[in-house]
Amino acid sequence: MTRDGYPYRQGELIHHSDAGSQYTAFALAEHLDRAGIAASIGSAGDAYDNALMESTIGLFKTELIKPGRPWKKLSQVELATAEWINWYCHRRLHGEIGHVPPVEYETTYYMQNTKPQVTTTI
Repeated sequence: MTRDGYPYRQGELIHHSDAGSQYTAFALAEHLDRAGIAASIGSAGDAYDNALMESTIGLFKTELIKPGRPWKKLSQVELATAEWINWYCHRRLHGEIGHVPPVEYETTYYMQNTKPQVTTTI
């Protein structure tokens, strides 16, 4: 299979959603299967499963997708998405975590909360 002339293997892409009727419809399941996309549905009634994703998708659409319209090729959206994710994780300042990028916050967290390993010499 190819997308914009680039080969990809079936099962490399996962479509994760909540258990809403539009996501459990046979038509979507068949479409995903034909496209080689694996379906993943979160547990029913689990708001935490979807809240972070919906918030992030809202930012993604507002900051990248809508201002970039009209997109001419899928490959343009894919490249722009990869660039946006890199920016979001490595350079975008997030107020909820002290106005630092997520990667910096995570690194600091693990440096402060990881116990040093004991080493021995023989």
